[in-house]
This record gives sequence, C-alpha cells and structure tokens, in this order.
Amino acid sequence: MDLNVLIAIGAGIAVVTGLGAGIGIGIATSGFLQAISRQPEASGKMTPMFFVGVALAESTAIYGLVISILLITRLG
Repeated sequence: MDLNVLIAIGAGIAVVTGLGAGIGIGIATSGFLQAISRQPEASGKMTPMFFVGVALAESTAIYGLVISILLITRLG
C-alpha cells in the first residue's frame, strides 16, 4: 500500500474526532440544562464548570483538525 494512501486514511480518521466532540458537547449541554431546570438557584455554580467541560471537549476536535492538516500537508 502506498504511503500517501495511509496518510490520507490517517487524516480522515483524525477528522472523525469532531464527531466525538459534538456528541460529548451535546450530552454535556443536555445534562447542564436538566440540572438547571431542577435547581435554578445552582446555575451560578454550574456554569463555569460547564464551560470548562465544553472547552475540553472542543479542544479534542481542534487537535484532530490540526493533526489532519499536518497529515494532509505531507501528501505529495
């Protein structure tokens, strides 16, 4: 198998990390909204933790994008 084919497959797999990040952020948002609807007075304590979790989940997608771009630039 040619090395360019393997690089292209690796770049495609790296982009799939965006799917996991999207699912994770959706689940986190769902849990956050359920928690706020049950105890609205606790929303001030939960909001910063929610944004930290969303930022961590989004960073995995950004890392996957960066790796896929690095792999695509290796194609020649």
